[in-house]
Amino acid sequence: MMIRKSESNAYMAAGVNINAGYEAVERMKKHIARTRTEGVRSDIGGFGGLFAPDLTGMKKPLLVSGTDGVGTKLKLAFLMDKHDTIGIDCVAMCVNDVICCGARPLFFLDYIACGRNDPARIEQIVAGVAEGCVQAQAALIGGETAEMPGFYPEDEYDLAGYCTGIVDEEKMIDRDSVREGDVVIALPSSGVHSNGFSLVRKLFDADELKQPTLGKALLEPTRIYVRQVMALMDALSVHGVAHITGGGFYENIPRAIPDGMCAAIDREAVRVLPVFRWIAERGGLSEKEMFSTFNMGVGMTVIVGAEDADRALQILRNEGENACVIGEIVSAQDDSKIEINGI
Repeated sequence: MMIRKSESNAYMAAGVNINAGYEAVERMKKHIARTRTEGVRSDIGGFGGLFAPDLTGMKKPLLVSGTDGVGTKLKLAFLMDKHDTIGIDCVAMCVNDVICCGARPLFFLDYIACGRNDPARIEQIVAGVAEGCVQAQAALIGGETAEMPGFYPEDEYDLAGYCTGIVDEEKMIDRDSVREGDVVIALPSSGVHSNGFSLVRKLFDADELKQPTLGKALLEPTRIYVRQVMALMDALSVHGVAHITGGGFYENIPRAIPDGMCAAIDREAVRVLPVFRWIAERGGLSEKEMFSTFNMGVGMTVIVGAEDADRALQILRNEGENACVIGEIVSAQDDSKIEINGI
């Protein structure tokens, strides 16, 4: 592997190792290659990523974009010195938002800002990003690694991403399609995903977070639901999709519901994962607080007509999803767009 020589000793003395940046790029190339799709028209190393979308059969294609980061879940990755899955979280937070419009992800870009460029660690991060892109069937066409000494601690970094997807306007998922009598289907989460970690870190100390059972459960990467939602869209009419992120049920499910409608959620139908019981018990948190902060075991909800419910569940089972109906759409009695019985 040929590493070019930096010609700026002064820049090196200031804490920026240009050669480490070159090495990091060389290390990540094999991971990026895994994500290449038909539309990619550029290689890593240019000033911009090029992509040619396939518009076959589309009458009015719309581009849908989303950007997000991983938040303070990164602190747990630092604590456990495990960096090979956090990139999956970054991709998931972006693509799971984009598919709520019915858009198929096309390409992804990442941004890593660090106090010190450790090529081996950067490779682990990008390997996770590449794995997320493979799961999302999106190409990783570019990114940026910024070494920022004095701004970030040497052993810490921040990670963010950006995704663009495409959907034909006539197939776009529009919440105005939601009607009374529709059912709300839950797709299981893998755990806390990438939200609520500021509260988690307040409730558990560093030694507890490093314990194998708790630490592993918390660091479990966010699930990516692209394949499942696309399969549903190909087979039936999807009326609404909500990605359950920060703000939990109360913040996110209403975003997929029009005014005058309400999601009536059956609390007993929600399959709450053990990690959320640990968090609730440690913090003495009410169920209202928990459902207002965390996904509680539901990473995404899909709204379909009652007549399509059984078919939708079967399609999801065929995709490996243990999905279930957790509620229905009713007329709103007030301004509330969600009610969870018993809470």
